[in-house]
Amino acid sequence: MEIERKLLRLLHGHSTRTRLPEIHAHLLRHYLHGSNLLLAHFISICGSLRYSDYASRVFSHIQNPNVLVFNSIIKCYSLVGPPLKSLSFFSSMKSRGIWADEYTYAPLLKSCSSISDSRFGECVHGEVVRTGLHRLGSIRIGVVELYASSGRMGDAQKVFDEMPERNIVVWNLMIRGFCDSGDVERGLGLFRKMGERSVVSWNSMISSLSKCGRGREALELFCEMVDQGFDPDEATVVTVLPISASLGVLDTGKWIHSTAEAKGLVKDFITVGNALVDFYCKSGDVEAATAIFKKMQRRNVVSWNTMISGSAVNGNGEFGIDLYDSMIEEGEVAPNEATFLGVLACCSYTGQVEKGEELFRLMMERFMLEPSTEHYGVMVDLMSRSGRIKEAFEFLKSMPVKANASMWGSLLSACRSHGDVKLAEVAAMELVRIEPENSGNYVLLSNLYAEEGRWEDVEKVRAVMKKRSLKKSTGQSSVCNVSS
Repeated sequence: MEIERKLLRLLHGHSTRTRLPEIHAHLLRHYLHGSNLLLAHFISICGSLRYSDYASRVFSHIQNPNVLVFNSIIKCYSLVGPPLKSLSFFSSMKSRGIWADEYTYAPLLKSCSSISDSRFGECVHGEVVRTGLHRLGSIRIGVVELYASSGRMGDAQKVFDEMPERNIVVWNLMIRGFCDSGDVERGLGLFRKMGERSVVSWNSMISSLSKCGRGREALELFCEMVDQGFDPDEATVVTVLPISASLGVLDTGKWIHSTAEAKGLVKDFITVGNALVDFYCKSGDVEAATAIFKKMQRRNVVSWNTMISGSAVNGNGEFGIDLYDSMIEEGEVAPNEATFLGVLACCSYTGQVEKGEELFRLMMERFMLEPSTEHYGVMVDLMSRSGRIKEAFEFLKSMPVKANASMWGSLLSACRSHGDVKLAEVAAMELVRIEPENSGNYVLLSNLYAEEGRWEDVEKVRAVMKKRSLKKSTGQSSVCNVSS
C-alpha cells in the first residue's frame, strides 16, 4: 500500500512529465501492473500531458481493465483525439460487459462533439437516456455541447431549458452555439441574461461580433468588459487587437499592449507577440512592430510571416527580404506558403525580379511547396511592375493555374504605362471575358480604342454594353479598376 501511495504522489507531482517512464518502470518492478486504480491514474496523467500513444500502449497490456481504466482512456482521447478512438474504447468496454457511468459518458459526449457525423452523438445520447443518467449536470452539459457544436440549437435549447441549474460553462456553450450558427443576436441576448460571466464569455461574444463585421460593437463590449473589472487574457488580446487596427482605434491597441506587457502575456504567449506585430504593421508603425518582433523570446512561422508581409504593405520591401534571409539563415523555423507570398510581394514592391524568380523557384525545389493562384499572381505583378510585359504575358499563358482578373489587370496597367497597346487590348479582352458583368472592363477597353482613334471599335463595345444593360459607373475613369 505504501508503494502505491508513493507512486500516486509521483504521478501527481510537479516533475511528472519528465519522470513518467521512470514511474512506469517502478509500477512494473513492483508488480503493480494489475492495479486498475494506479493504471487509471497513470493513463489519466498521460492524457493531461497529451501522451495518448503512451496511454494506449499501457492500456493494451492491461489484462482486466475495469470501468476506472476505461474512463481514463476514453477521457484521454476526448482531450487529445482522434475522437473516434474514444468510441472504439467505449465499444470494447460494452463488449466486455462493463457498465458505463457518468464519468464514461461525459468525455464520450465531448468526443462526439468533435465528429462531423452526428449519428455517433445521437447514439450516445440515446444510451445516456436509457441508463437514466441524462439528468446529471455533467451529462446535460455534454449533450448541450454535442448539439450546439453541430448547429442543432433547437435540440441544445431544449436540454438547456430543462436544466434546473446552469453554470457558466453551459451558458458559454449556448452563446457560442448560436453565434457560430449565424444567430449572433440570439447569442447576444443570452449573454445579456447571464447572471455571472467569465472572461471566456466576454471573449466568445467579442469574437463573434467581430467575425460578423460588427467590430465597433465588439470594441464597445471589450470596453464594458474592462469597466466591469475583467482582465484581458491571451484570447482577448488576440481578438481585440485586429479590431482596433481595422477601426483605426490606435489608443485602445496601445493600451492593450501595455496591459499585456504588465501581465506577462507578451512573454508567455507567442500569439500575443504576433498579434502586436500585426497591429503595429497594420497601423503603419513598422518601427514599433520591429521592436516587438526583436524582443520576442520565441518566434514561430506566423511571427516571421507577419513581419515580412507587414514590411511589404508598409513599403519597406528591402527590410522584408532581409527578414526572410535571416529566417532561412537561422534555420529554426521553416518557411511556408504564406512566407513566400509575403517575401514575393516585397520583391514586387522593390522591383527585384531576379530575386523574386529565385525565391519562386526555391519555394518549389528546395522547400517542396506548391504555389497557389496568389503566388502566381504576385509573380505576374512583379514582372508587370518591372516593365517585363512580354515575359509576364508568357508566364500567364504557361501557368498551371487559371489566370484571374487581378493578374490580367496587373498586366493591363503595365501595358498602358509602357505604351504596349496591342498587348493591352489582349489583357482588356481577357478581363471582359472573365468578368462579363463588370462595366469597368468595357470602359477600359473602350478607352483603349479611343486612344488609338478606333472609333468603330468604341461603338462596338458600347453596343455590347447596351445589349447587356451595363452602365458606366458614376465617376468611372480610364484608370479605374486597374492596379498600379
